[in-house]
Amino acid sequence: MTLTNRTPRDRTAGEQSAGGQVHADPALSESRPSSRRQGGGGEHSCRPGRLPDGFTVRLNRRVRVRDGGRTLVGGAPTRVMYLTPAAADLFDGRGLRVRDRVSALLADRLLEAGLADPVVGDLPGLDPSQVTVVVPVRDRPAALDRLLSGIGDRHRVIVVDDASAAPDAVAEVAAAHGAVLVALTENVGPAAARNAGLRRVTTPYVAFADSDVVLEPGTLPTLLRHFADPRVAVAAPRVLGLRLPGRDRWILRYEDARSSLDLGLDPGIVRPRAPVSWVPSAFLLARVDALGHGFSADMRVGEDVDLVWRLARAGWRVRYEPAATVRHEHRTVVHDWLRRKAFYGTGADLLARRHGRDVAPAVLAPWSAAFVLALLAQRRWSLPAAALIFAGTAATMSAKVRRSEHPVRLALTLTSDGAVAAVWQATALLLRHWWPLAAVGCLLSRRLRRAVAAVAVMDALTDLRRTGAHLDPVRYAVARRLDDAAYGSGLWLGALRGRSVRALLPDIRWKTRSSRPSA
Repeated sequence: MTLTNRTPRDRTAGEQSAGGQVHADPALSESRPSSRRQGGGGEHSCRPGRLPDGFTVRLNRRVRVRDGGRTLVGGAPTRVMYLTPAAADLFDGRGLRVRDRVSALLADRLLEAGLADPVVGDLPGLDPSQVTVVVPVRDRPAALDRLLSGIGDRHRVIVVDDASAAPDAVAEVAAAHGAVLVALTENVGPAAARNAGLRRVTTPYVAFADSDVVLEPGTLPTLLRHFADPRVAVAAPRVLGLRLPGRDRWILRYEDARSSLDLGLDPGIVRPRAPVSWVPSAFLLARVDALGHGFSADMRVGEDVDLVWRLARAGWRVRYEPAATVRHEHRTVVHDWLRRKAFYGTGADLLARRHGRDVAPAVLAPWSAAFVLALLAQRRWSLPAAALIFAGTAATMSAKVRRSEHPVRLALTLTSDGAVAAVWQATALLLRHWWPLAAVGCLLSRRLRRAVAAVAVMDALTDLRRTGAHLDPVRYAVARRLDDAAYGSGLWLGALRGRSVRALLPDIRWKTRSSRPSA
């Protein structure tokens, strides 16, 4: 069914959907969580461990509770989980506290399915001295000083100078704060620079912090709590804008509401096709034993996405925690901002080589693709055809969820979610990922011009209302289209350089992967 996802470096793609494909999941059907194969990038495979007593999880806001608490609908990807009566009785409202092996197993299943998130305030704290902070930097001594002043003397800090033009200024700042300096003679990029620092870490946990961020109070202690879960490899905070005097420009106000680095208000598991499908390396807290060799040193863009996906493939969990925040110095000059957006787009081809269809700009089932195409055709038969596709899908879906007390009602809800998600994905394709093709098509087709104009207005107004940006509708709409054009240009540039269209092709899911059988 609805498979929401923000594409790497891209919060404007809207929801991605497998369009009506639902995973039926009987709860407590497995004896233990399974670890997956190693991801091939040097990270260690996860060794399963039980959640400790007292660990509390809560169903996230996207989860629908049906049939008196015996049916849960949600997750990443969306599934229908049928709870046994004994499992349903373990809940206190939407919360579940680990008390024994059975409750630990259910809590683990909920976390892994993306149905629930840890209640971070109830998790035990860990010793902050067990964290080493690694800071890759190239010049920017003032920003480095600001970051290190915020960190203070609570942690060992390793500053990796990635061949600065003025290395003495960086060395002076590092020495003033008592940080260990690793000076590289050749510029290797942020991924390799972080790895150089990682090799010198002796504590169980490492935090990677870019020099242009500032830590909010409590960020590290809050993220550390997630490591009470033995399967968590990385925890990441929400990245908000850093307000500096004299920089209140219109593009900064757009970035404050719509930054590619800000992944929203909702916590969640991080992996491909999840509502939060990646986290930026602006700040990451990680378990050293899980990282292996660390980032892919040959990647200068998308290395954070690659790391997260490799860890997820190896069976680890990555958590996004917006209760912890850092502040990032956003770009305020339009041409610098556009260049950075395009740079992000070029990373899609590199990721497609490593992760295949996980980078697809849209994920659709055949029925949802047909539904969208019928609407875009704008013919007399379009609405009747779309309605027929919808009705047929809902009928098929009701057979899949027949264990629910109200299968038809649930099927209609799921099909509606899939249809809405498919429309938003089509909007993103037209305005962002495929905009060069759409622009050419608009010169040739009046219907396409009409469709593009309608979805552009709908997208801008809907997004402005959702984000609450302090910007008038006209400038917000202009910024949205510039954002899309820059990212889409980078996407096509990366495809041309790589001589591959893999990152441009949607993923049409013809077959639902079945759930594993009950034990």
